[in-house]
Amino acid sequence: MKPIGFPVWPCLPLLVLTLNGCAVGPHYRHPAAPDVPLTSTPLPDATARAAGQSQRFMPGADIPGDWWHLFKSSQLDGLIANALRNNPNLAAAQATLLEAEENFRAAQGALLPTFSGSLGAQRDKGSSAGLAAFGGKGTAPLPAYTLYNASLSISYSLDIFGGQRRQIENIAAQAEYERWELEAAYLTLTSNIVTAAVNEASLNAQIDATQKLVADERQLLAILQTQTRLGGAAPTQVLQQQATLAQQEATLPPMESQLAQAQNQLAAYAGQFPGNFHLKSFTLADLSLPKNIPVSLPSAIVAQRPDIAAAAAQLHEASANVGVADANMLPQVKLSAEIGRESLTPGTLFAPSTLLWNLVAGITQPIFEGGTLAAQRKSAIAALQVAGAQYQSTVISAFQNVADALSALQYDAHTLSAAQAARVAAGKSLRVTEAQYQLGGQPFSAVLTAEITYQNAVVAAVKARAARLSDTAALYQALGGGWWHRQDVTVKCCGVIP
Repeated sequence: MKPIGFPVWPCLPLLVLTLNGCAVGPHYRHPAAPDVPLTSTPLPDATARAAGQSQRFMPGADIPGDWWHLFKSSQLDGLIANALRNNPNLAAAQATLLEAEENFRAAQGALLPTFSGSLGAQRDKGSSAGLAAFGGKGTAPLPAYTLYNASLSISYSLDIFGGQRRQIENIAAQAEYERWELEAAYLTLTSNIVTAAVNEASLNAQIDATQKLVADERQLLAILQTQTRLGGAAPTQVLQQQATLAQQEATLPPMESQLAQAQNQLAAYAGQFPGNFHLKSFTLADLSLPKNIPVSLPSAIVAQRPDIAAAAAQLHEASANVGVADANMLPQVKLSAEIGRESLTPGTLFAPSTLLWNLVAGITQPIFEGGTLAAQRKSAIAALQVAGAQYQSTVISAFQNVADALSALQYDAHTLSAAQAARVAAGKSLRVTEAQYQLGGQPFSAVLTAEITYQNAVVAAVKARAARLSDTAALYQALGGGWWHRQDVTVKCCGVIP
């Protein structure tokens, strides 16, 4: 960094002061994790047993990076792998992180001197009239001449009060924010795919049970119509059954529409157009319920959640901005130097007599800015307070998400247990009614009524089973998704893992 042609040692004391100077403004410290329980009541060791399974809560257990493998569906694993390669939102988040990292590298250059070189030739012709005005003689025109020059310029802003360092700290925090936004996009994508797959499986089962219900309702209507013609049933019974059938049929189109939308959503997650997306439909039999459920400690949740880390990066950014505003109110010191050669001929451009240089040091102290700098500092402090409140809100929402998911899993087990009991009871009633019908003790319409009751119980059990799967995925998402164990990061993917 030593320029040629003039000594640099007089600048060393000031340079040392710059390198060791304190940066004004607050020094950022990551907020402490709250020391609070996750739920208002202690968690049981496990959920209630439902459909032959209970889920065991594992306090302090770690989360795998590919947590969706716990659902034991190769089709789901393949879909998520495809989505991670092709989802455009994830690609945009990766590119945004790359952009932020390059902005950070560019900002670091402000701490170093800037060098620029120039080489030029200038053709000039003077006026003899102008020369006569200063006492020259003669009116003959002056000859034209060419002036050759080569120079090296150096400029260095001394960051005595840390304004540049705080600005770089701000930009680094922006890059950190984008890093966690990428992690959030990754976690949201994977959890959304699991939830959408469960929703598709649930809708397939509900549609199948509803179609059986509609078929039973039609059979019952046909029987009533025959009985009415024979005088064995009142016309009002036929009208009531027609209304019941119409109501049941009306439930099918919305479910079929939801199923189509779920399939289109899976295509979008995978980064494909719906018309080009061909995937076997998910069924509930394809998805296993994870048995051991991790329950992270509160301090771990703060460290694991990408949205909390992103909010902390914004808080850090706001803190650095206060330092920038403080430094803008203090003196700014700048050094500049230029060394070069100037000659009338190229051959003598580097002769000793053509050397020229200059060294300039300047200090600028804002005196009157119309209140701008003071207002900017107050604005930065207010923004820091906003970021602090938003961080606190993010932490509270995160803990709410975890508590909601833990409570949901417990209630899901009770709901599924009750739904399964109702399905079993309806199934037994159906078998008894069928046996009575075969012995002539019940009309066929009673069998259809029992079948309708059973299929309704099946639909309720399907919904409860799907809710249990979805809420399990929601808990993994609420706990951060295990990104710290991922091994799929490449240079293209911006180096997400620290």
